[in-house]
Amino acid sequence: MTMQRKKKAAIFDLDGTLLDSMHVWYEVDEIFLARRNIALPADYAEALAPMGFAAAAVYTKNRFALPETESAIIAEWNALATEAYETRVPLKPYAKEYLVSLQKRHIPISAATASLPQFYMPALKRLGIWSCFSSITELSEVSHGKGSPDIYLRAAEKMGHSPEDCVVFEDIVPGIRGAAAGGFYTVAVYDDAQTANKDLLCAISDRSISSFAEMLADDLF
Repeated sequence: MTMQRKKKAAIFDLDGTLLDSMHVWYEVDEIFLARRNIALPADYAEALAPMGFAAAAVYTKNRFALPETESAIIAEWNALATEAYETRVPLKPYAKEYLVSLQKRHIPISAATASLPQFYMPALKRLGIWSCFSSITELSEVSHGKGSPDIYLRAAEKMGHSPEDCVVFEDIVPGIRGAAAGGFYTVAVYDDAQTANKDLLCAISDRSISSFAEMLADDLF
């Protein structure tokens, strides 16, 4: 797709897009289910990806007929993930350099995330990029998951820009589809952990990258 005009604002997913954190959630899923003598299904992580924590807990409880409450499931996930975000989750290559380059040019930067503040906030602060964001929008603020444009529309609204002015960076198929449905220009971010979805991500997005170095070399703003 040919872009008709330069864009004015950027909306980033966090997990798997800016933060190289997807392995953490695979570990959390594996440990959580192993404690219940359940093998991790191949489709489980993909099924949870567009969901917020509440919806993911309902899905998990129902799929595996677990006796725990949804709040107990979420509490266990939180305990498993907190240490990783506080101490060792890294950024994707060149993500910080790209965010800083946008900030220097006064391009508003927002995040649209299914994550929770107790995870992303310490990670973003530790990695030195917290100050880059003008706002952060969570799935709890909207009615639908990332297969819908709701979260991206809310993020754009916070920045005072129309969808046509914004670029959405996402690493999951529902996220790209939801943003596209809202009229946003979409950039798919993929890596070796997402080889199964690489072709589809590239096919349905306006642009696709494997590293933010590509954005530093050929920007949209």
